[in-house]
Amino acid sequence: MRKTNLEEGLRWLEQAEEDLRWTRHLAEQGAYHLACFLAQQVTEKALKAFLYSRGMEIVVGHSITRLCSEAAEFDKDFGHRAQKWSVLDAHYIPTRYPNGLPDSIPARVYTADAASEAVRLAAEAVALVRGKLKPEPPVEEKTPSPGHDRDKDAPNPEEVTLRSRRANLKTRCRRERRK
Repeated sequence: MRKTNLEEGLRWLEQAEEDLRWTRHLAEQGAYHLACFLAQQVTEKALKAFLYSRGMEIVVGHSITRLCSEAAEFDKDFGHRAQKWSVLDAHYIPTRYPNGLPDSIPARVYTADAASEAVRLAAEAVALVRGKLKPEPPVEEKTPSPGHDRDKDAPNPEEVTLRSRRANLKTRCRRERRK
């Protein structure tokens, strides 16, 4: 059974953090191409963690650029980082397959500097999402004062907006799956 949105987001973030630990290890051991690939994966998982925490039920795709764009619909901080983090998209395929590198292989082409920068960007993404997924303290319910005129059954405008965003994102996810 699926947990709450926040719990699902935290589950994805925990995996991103564990993968980040191994990404650093691979970079330190000289497996630069693998560290670059895993940095892309870490960032992807962190962004998906954020999106799941915001109520998305299905998050498809691997593009950091696209995931940042979706996350920015909930929080503009992601839009500001999309261009910087999108360089990680370039590590998704060429880090693993020789056919993307004429006359060489990924293990020979990727450098310590490339791995270091990729790890730095992934760590930045994980840190941002970690800061956004802190559980909020419980809200104390206030008893309305006498004469309070708000209908207790009326929907909260913020909830209506969030439901509308979720519905739009679900529709986009369905369209993406059909492509």
